[in-house]
Amino acid sequence: MRARQGTSQWRVAVDLGGTWARVIAAREDGRQRRFTGPSPGPRGLPTLLRRLCRGWRLSRRRVQSLVVASRGVWTAAERRSLAGRVGALARQVEIISDVEAAYFGALGEREGIVLLAGTGSMALARNARGRWARAGGLGPLLGDEGSAFWIGREWLKSIGTGPGFSGTRRILASADPIPRIAALAPGVLRRARAGYRPARRIVAESQEALARLLVASARELGLRPPIRVSWAGSVLDEGRFRAGVWRAARRQGLRIEPLPPRQSALTAVANMATRLGSRAR
Repeated sequence: MRARQGTSQWRVAVDLGGTWARVIAAREDGRQRRFTGPSPGPRGLPTLLRRLCRGWRLSRRRVQSLVVASRGVWTAAERRSLAGRVGALARQVEIISDVEAAYFGALGEREGIVLLAGTGSMALARNARGRWARAGGLGPLLGDEGSAFWIGREWLKSIGTGPGFSGTRRILASADPIPRIAALAPGVLRRARAGYRPARRIVAESQEALARLLVASARELGLRPPIRVSWAGSVLDEGRFRAGVWRAARRQGLRIEPLPPRQSALTAVANMATRLGSRAR
C-alpha cells in the first residue's frame, strides 16, 4: 500500500525488555521522536503507544511500520495477540521477543549464542538455518540460575538469621522483592573481587551456572566450534565476571569465540522497522 503523495512516513520501534520501555519513531528524513519510561508490559503497551502517537501526532496513515520487541511473547499465539492489540496504530506490524532483539543487536543474523544475565538469565542460540534454541529463562521461581536475582538470593541465604536478617526480612516483605534482591548482586561482586570467601563462592557458582546455559543451547542445535558468543544484561557488563563465565564454559568443553555486542537491542529493532517499511512500499 503506497502512502499518499506528500505524507511523511514514520517507522516506530519498541524495546519492551527489562523494566524500561524504549520507543523510537523515525521519519524518512531523519527526524525522530523518543520515549523512555517504566515498562507497562505487553498488556499496557497499547495504551502507552496510543498516548505517544497522540502526542506525536502520528496517525495510522503516517506510521508505515511498527516493530515491537517484548518479553512474554515467545509463542506464535502470544505474538499474534499483541499484534492484534497494536495493529490499529500502523499499517505494517511485526512482533518479536525481547531476547531475539538482544540476539540481533549482538550478533545480527549470524550463527551463535547470546547469553543474557540481568535480573533473570537465559541463553538464546541460533544456527545458520535460522532455527532457535533457548536454555533457562524460566523465571525466579523455576530457574534464573546465575542471574542478578540468583546472586542476591544466595547472598541473603549466606547471611542466614545473623545480624543482617532484619534487612532480609524487610526485602522479603516488600511489594517488589525480586528487583530488590537482584539489586544486591553488584555488592556481592565487589565483595568477591575483594576476596571475601562467601561472595567468591557465590560468584563462581553463578559463572558455572551461566556456562551451563551456553553448553545446553549449543548442544541442542549442534553448533560447530568455535561458537560465537555475545552477551546482554547488567551482570555481564562486568568484565571480570564475564571472563569467568567464558573460562567456565571452556572447562565444560565448549570452544567459544566471545564477541562484543554490535549494537543495542533497540537499534536492531529500529533497523527491522526500517526494513519492514521499505518492503511495504
